[in-house]
Amino acid sequence: MAEFVERYINPFTDYGFKRLFGEEPNKDLLLDFLNVLLEEEQGKITELTYIKNEQLGTGEVDRKAIFDLYCENEKGEKFIVELQKTKQNFFKDRTVYYATFPIREQARRADWNYELKAVYTIAILDFVFDEDKNDPEKFRYDIKLTDTGTKKVFYEKLTFIYLEMPKFNKTVENLETRFDKWLFVIRNLNRLDKVPDKLRERVFEKLFETAEIAKFTPDQVRSYEDSLKYYRDMKNSLDTAREEGLIEGLEKGIEKGIEKVAQNMLKKGIAIEVISETTGLTLQQLERLKSKTDE
Repeated sequence: MAEFVERYINPFTDYGFKRLFGEEPNKDLLLDFLNVLLEEEQGKITELTYIKNEQLGTGEVDRKAIFDLYCENEKGEKFIVELQKTKQNFFKDRTVYYATFPIREQARRADWNYELKAVYTIAILDFVFDEDKNDPEKFRYDIKLTDTGTKKVFYEKLTFIYLEMPKFNKTVENLETRFDKWLFVIRNLNRLDKVPDKLRERVFEKLFETAEIAKFTPDQVRSYEDSLKYYRDMKNSLDTAREEGLIEGLEKGIEKGIEKVAQNMLKKGIAIEVISETTGLTLQQLERLKSKTDE
């Protein structure tokens, strides 16, 4: 049986995600996705401006916050869009931490009276949180500050949305809403060989055209292939660990299991940054582990 050759890019690669949603000519794709995602509470976003990470601040702590996408709408509200390919210890902590940067930068205005613009953090996840595994039907989580007694929203301007993409299993025939269509495309784009009839809409036709690898320049193809290799290496390392029964140890927080996964990845020559993102171990911990492995 012939090997399937991808016609369209994988949105879960860094290059694929940035090409679809992070480039100025394709800003209308991101605008449409955000409008569909936030239509009930946000109303219609008419304009988006990309903000470079370098604008976060000049301090060393500021430079540690590198967002996949960071943008602002016409009302000055901020949107952080993160793609997370693998489980990461304290990922929810990370998203809360990231949200503090758009909050703090609003204090730079003169004569500030503490009024804040809304901040939205959207995380597109290629995994499922452990605590959500027993709820296979729920893949979207909308988080706000609420009163624990009344369950009413206490503060409207801070929103976190988590999309657990592995739980979204609708086929193209079962797509009902525009939101369904967006999630289907994000989940399945690189598995398709043509635009499905149900997605024959202007925004999706542009997305498929933008994602078609055959239309890339040689440099773009090389950049995508590098990003794809990074993604596949990471996935392969996790699959190997799972087959060896090591992920169970990792998920239970067993230190030996975490170190074993990291050692296997080090032996395979996986980049230390990838291992850190996969296991949650710090670069310093991995350097010490590498020294032991080399002995």
